[in-house]
Amino acid sequence: MSGTLRIHVDPEKCQGHARCKSLAPELFELDELGNAQIIGNGAIPAGLEDKAWLAQANCPEIAITVEKE
Repeated sequence: MSGTLRIHVDPEKCQGHARCKSLAPELFELDELGNAQIIGNGAIPAGLEDKAWLAQANCPEIAITVEKE
């Protein structure tokens, strides 16, 4: 059951709370309006899976999804 995990931010839902950036700065950056953006192509590097799931669970707007490819 191996597969690549990818993270996605829905820009329509993100309201700029920046919890994801606080919890997983290796995975997220903020744009000029303070909304979250993925660093890189969305592939979650080994060892950062827990941070990705934590960011998803703590997004108040449910704008973050973690999916298995």
